[in-house]
Amino acid sequence: MDGLPWESLIAVLGLAVPLAAAMWEFALVGRKRLGYRIQMDTTARDAVEGPHAGVLRQMQRDHAPLNAPSFVLLRIENSGWTLIDSDDYVPQSSGDVGIKVEFPGRRVVGMVVTEWSHDYLRESFVRSPNGGPPQAAPGLEMAAGGITLPKVPLNRGTHYKVLVVLDGAQAGDQATRSEPFPDPVVVAGIKGGVRGGSVKRTASHVLAAKPVLVFIAMLVLVTAAQSLTTFTRDEVRAAPLDCATGTLHLSGSTAFASVLRDAADQYEKTCPDAHIPVGDNSFKGSVAGLDALAAAGREAKDKNGAGLPDRLAFTDGAKGAGRPQLLPRPVALSLFTLVAAKDTGVQDLSLGQVRDIYAGRITNWRQVGGNDLPIQLVSRNPGSGTRSTLVGQVLDGKELLPVTQGDCAALDPGGPGRCEVGDTRTLLSTVASVPGALGHSEVGATLTRDDLGPVRIDGYAASREGAEDGAYPYWQTEYAYTYGEPPAGSIAAGFLRYLANEVGKDILRAQGHRPCSELAKPLLCRPS
Repeated sequence: MDGLPWESLIAVLGLAVPLAAAMWEFALVGRKRLGYRIQMDTTARDAVEGPHAGVLRQMQRDHAPLNAPSFVLLRIENSGWTLIDSDDYVPQSSGDVGIKVEFPGRRVVGMVVTEWSHDYLRESFVRSPNGGPPQAAPGLEMAAGGITLPKVPLNRGTHYKVLVVLDGAQAGDQATRSEPFPDPVVVAGIKGGVRGGSVKRTASHVLAAKPVLVFIAMLVLVTAAQSLTTFTRDEVRAAPLDCATGTLHLSGSTAFASVLRDAADQYEKTCPDAHIPVGDNSFKGSVAGLDALAAAGREAKDKNGAGLPDRLAFTDGAKGAGRPQLLPRPVALSLFTLVAAKDTGVQDLSLGQVRDIYAGRITNWRQVGGNDLPIQLVSRNPGSGTRSTLVGQVLDGKELLPVTQGDCAALDPGGPGRCEVGDTRTLLSTVASVPGALGHSEVGATLTRDDLGPVRIDGYAASREGAEDGAYPYWQTEYAYTYGEPPAGSIAAGFLRYLANEVGKDILRAQGHRPCSELAKPLLCRPS
């Protein structure tokens, strides 16, 4: 028993309990089984003296009133799962008798079969030979101290009831009897039945019999134990895969910030010993993130010369020349979109129109079928991956027009202009509030905004399918950068693995990104 896993023991019990219940129900109880219930056994001595007991007072035995009348209602039933035929009864005093019932201390005054569950059972109790008056069927008899019942064929679940009227065995002694009479004694046998085939006293159950309730309780306990061990096992086994201890610092793309905030929150919940502080100033742009990572690496290198275990930078697109110590890992294919103020009246632009707008050749929305408003361009600061992707993949490498106003709120409403902001959240709010504004953003950040509208390019919305088919141009590969190779057990390495597993991929998909691992060429992480 040393070292036996609790999970294995509980699993064995989980199989054994339902198997035992099935064996009980179908192999044991399910065999031939004859049962009876005493549904009523009551005296009526005091009732005979009641003011409305005329019929009871008229009941007699040997032409004399009953001194200690009592009534017994018996229910005879097939309580198993198999047919009981007339040939299955063990013979009693005569060949027609299937069941004998004795009433110790009492004498039988009368009897009647009051109920049978199916009409075909009637022939077992009442017969009319040659169309004559009804007669009791053979085996249905009463004697001084008891009654006999015939060999009644009983299908599964069928029953019949017999009402017996009794009196004290000795009239003179029973008039003052105070203690109850002994229970009736039922004698019968079934060939091949349960427990030697003897008749068994049964009971009515609101829910189930006691053995069945015991099995149910055991099964509930086993299921609860399995659930507890499963949850505990999952928590214990999840930790070695991705969890690490320590504090991780993230920086870089503002467009990817919402993904990283969600992922950091989930990682901290999964790994209680990890801490990933993500504030409003954590993400200042792709280039700023690379600069911060490189600076931290240079400072640490002076101390130990190893790769940083606690820092990651995320960028929209690959780094430029320089920074040879920073190592890239593609994480996701990110989608970007143009966004316009609702008052522009524009939802779709051709690629040529987009280039003309950013080159200053189109300055009013009416020139592209929109409303009569000057076009105000709201852009990200230099160093933004969203901006560099716009220039490189949408504008064919042509740089943006010069800034006309440093403060976007001060743009001249009478003519076109351009301003710059530092992060994606500010850009979206500015586009929504400035008349005639046009900006650019990653798709996930726009999903909950109803105060501005995404702009299609050549009729194609920002979608993974459009990008992978080559129809939609505004996309970029999202990279995670480390300074040198982080140790395998470090929190930086653990968080990168976390982004690549199912939970991390769910977060990426929820915000409109495509995990690199799902593409045809994950290492390239770009449309095929």
